[in-house]
Amino acid sequence: MGKLRVASFFCGCGGTDVGLLGEFLFQGKHYASNGMDIVHANDIDPNACAIFERNFGVSPDNRDIRTVKSDEIPDFDVLTGGFPCQSFSIVAQNPMRLGIKDERGMLFFEMCRILREKQPKCFIAENVKGILTANKRSAFPLIIKEFEDSGYDVKHTILNSVNYGVPQKRERVIIVGFRKDLKVDFTFPSMVIKDEENFVPLGSVIQQSVDEKYFFSQKAVAGMMKNRESMNKGRAQDTTKPCNTVGAHLAKVSLNSTDPVLMEDGRYRRFTPREVARIQSFPETFELVGSEAAQYRALGNAIPPVMFWYVANAVSKHIRNQEGS
Repeated sequence: MGKLRVASFFCGCGGTDVGLLGEFLFQGKHYASNGMDIVHANDIDPNACAIFERNFGVSPDNRDIRTVKSDEIPDFDVLTGGFPCQSFSIVAQNPMRLGIKDERGMLFFEMCRILREKQPKCFIAENVKGILTANKRSAFPLIIKEFEDSGYDVKHTILNSVNYGVPQKRERVIIVGFRKDLKVDFTFPSMVIKDEENFVPLGSVIQQSVDEKYFFSQKAVAGMMKNRESMNKGRAQDTTKPCNTVGAHLAKVSLNSTDPVLMEDGRYRRFTPREVARIQSFPETFELVGSEAAQYRALGNAIPPVMFWYVANAVSKHIRNQEGS
């Protein structure tokens, strides 16, 4: 039985794809191959595409997905896509969450278009938890129905990366659909780590020595302390516990924001790009290229590879069991 062919949309720098392919190490644990191969990738961010190409040897199609015709895409078995989530995020309150009314929130329709026209065996979509309540809870049922009407039996759940060996608390809605004629009753992977005492701590992925440029100035610290009580900011992390969610705007992190930061010897600092990659569970072999700002953005937008490995592993097993039946 050959490898499953994957088309990766909104691929970013490749967090989903590291998990899909498998065959990597993280925290000393080996994540085996899932028997998949990337035959197509698409993302509109050229900086993320550069990181993707360096690590996978695949040059993503950099066009707007709305201009990509299905017959331009090679045949594939699995479609993956973390369609843009900015309009669904609970932190996207300025402007207020627009959900499916936002142009970015409409891009999942493009995934459905490709599903209808290519009819792969299955798809895996992911988004932020805020998608469940967007548009007064009306957006998500519409999204599920659109996937179902594309010819798929659809299931969804919320997974938290911390339950899968990732040193970060990051909840994501995972949507999996199998083509109706396959009659697959998909089950999501069980939690690997349930007890908080066994969560992977942030301290296990932090560098012992970093460049001075990552530390905040005394002026920035003074400003944060002055406003701390009223603003409830300056989220210094407890390194004995998993990190709070790292976001795409880490390059512009400030002490007056909700972004996680570190306090070392009484001084505040931001994470280095490599630390963010580790917090997200990228293997050490994953190469970062381009400006640090671009790296922060790409890594912050990614899905944790280790968590996604478990999803991909379950999908792969269901497909192979169905093919062997």
